[in-house]
Amino acid sequence: MKEQILDTAAEMFLSLGFKSVTMDDIAEKLSISKKTIYSHFPNKEKLIESCAVQLFNSISARIDMIIAEHHNPIDELLMIHEFILKQLKKEKASPQFQLYKYYPKVDDVLKERKIERMKLCIGNNLKRGIKEGLYRENIDLEIVQNFYFMTIEGIKHSDFFPMDKYDIPYLVTHFLDYHFRAIASQKGLEYINNLNYNCQS
Repeated sequence: MKEQILDTAAEMFLSLGFKSVTMDDIAEKLSISKKTIYSHFPNKEKLIESCAVQLFNSISARIDMIIAEHHNPIDELLMIHEFILKQLKKEKASPQFQLYKYYPKVDDVLKERKIERMKLCIGNNLKRGIKEGLYRENIDLEIVQNFYFMTIEGIKHSDFFPMDKYDIPYLVTHFLDYHFRAIASQKGLEYINNLNYNCQS
């Protein structure tokens, strides 16, 4: 039953928002009592945290699968973000923004995990990009990693990109174009220019 609660709650949170979905809504969807939910999760915030961690682990596992397919570093990063955006339903009311705004403790738990994961994923991507001649040899790996994480997180939390004007997929597509062009070698630029992804169309 605990897994059913987690799966159903996660789907509802992603579709309708962490703030708007109540424990009553989840209980009704599962045709169980709230008491049953509380027997597994003491409060809504703990349920949200469990759902968020479960989703993070699921996304991380799929990222590992994409990396194991040995695409070139540019394609790899594009595929990873395409997958993440599909998982997060491409909602304007970004689930990640809602965590940041309404459940900061849960957001902090995830942020630590995301930083650790990002350093490994982006660090390896940058090293391979340099080795394969797609990224410039003189980039500072640590600075680029930090720029990457700071920007990708800032997109979701920034007053500069109000959700009623910009949706997350649109912003992420433009950010990735910006990121690649900042670090690409001539070979990398030629490859990027031949790609057909949204912000160039």
